[in-house]
Amino acid sequence: MNAKRAIHPTTLLFAARALRDFGDGFVAVLLPAYLLALGFDAFRVGVLATAALLGSSLLTLAAGVLGTRYDHRQLLVGCASLMVATGVAFALVDGYAVLLVVAFAGTVNPSGGSVSVFVPLEHALLADTVDDKARTRMFARYSLFGSLAAAAGALAAGLPDLAARSGADLLPALKAMFVLYALLGLLGGLIYARIPLRQPASAPEAKAPLGPSRPIVYRLAALFCIDSFAGGFIVQSLLALWLLERFDLSLAAAGLFFFWTGVLSAFSFPVAAWLSRHIGLVNTMVYTHIPSSICLILAAFAPTLPLTLALLLARAALSQMDVPTRSSYVMAVVTAPERAAAASFTSVPRSLASSLSPALAGALLAGGYRAWPLVICGVLKIAYDLLLLRQFRHVKPPEER
Repeated sequence: MNAKRAIHPTTLLFAARALRDFGDGFVAVLLPAYLLALGFDAFRVGVLATAALLGSSLLTLAAGVLGTRYDHRQLLVGCASLMVATGVAFALVDGYAVLLVVAFAGTVNPSGGSVSVFVPLEHALLADTVDDKARTRMFARYSLFGSLAAAAGALAAGLPDLAARSGADLLPALKAMFVLYALLGLLGGLIYARIPLRQPASAPEAKAPLGPSRPIVYRLAALFCIDSFAGGFIVQSLLALWLLERFDLSLAAAGLFFFWTGVLSAFSFPVAAWLSRHIGLVNTMVYTHIPSSICLILAAFAPTLPLTLALLLARAALSQMDVPTRSSYVMAVVTAPERAAAASFTSVPRSLASSLSPALAGALLAGGYRAWPLVICGVLKIAYDLLLLRQFRHVKPPEER
């Protein structure tokens, strides 16, 4: 038997996402420590995070548009190659200006979440593999794999700290982690290369990435902008910086904390899928999100480290339940040919909006206003949830009609 046994595309996508999120998990925690070790301040950390998110949004837009015309496998392999180049560049470069360019043009993810150039392509492939009733469960499993891998990556962020304690220099150990990030990109590319080829869209179909679903996609994108602008004030790299500066947390302790936040987030995804079957996708997004934002606001004023971590862990158990439900909802309310473009056009404004706030948060942290990024994030997210409920509670996906 010479033919290779075919592996289901969802298995390949889950494996590739797990590798990618493992890398994102430790990079999000180590990025501020790396930049501080190079001699840069909190404001420059925020600016670099802004550049990374801004560049990611433009790459995601390109992926969504190209995804309607070209094979998804080839595009994903190209994205994995860019991840390799990003890791190598961060390991070799020390100058801030060059790092800024690499962050903008590469795949480094300061949010530690599912905002990346890979997302619209993977979402479109996943949505094509299941029916409407199984779609949310599929996205919950997809998010579960990614979040568990990101949690393990956050735990691995403590490795440079352990190396430093054993007598090694911290900076080379941090650079080695970016080499590992590049290797993960290489492995991900090899996995993507095994996804079956898809027939490209015909010329008439490729003219308009969005067709009849354009109005609802634009309305969702506008609302998602509010949510992401808010989230940008406390992306994982900045939350790590906040904890490092306010409580003098070590890298190992920060990595352990983000490991548990990732675990809690991961196991919230199946709960979100179960809950959505009973109260609906939109209600699940809103009624889990608001309590998480309240926990974040309270954490800003918590007087002790244990109480702060407890509130942030409670937030982690709730705040990501909208991730699989939101992805499923977007895929449900558009036509199948529009899915890659819809994922892109709802992700790109989110990335653009979230890219504006890290620099503002960095300036607030550098100016000593440590509570403000968390408070602004929480208040804006609550406003987003109320607007989403008002505008879309009557727009039902097929399985809820």
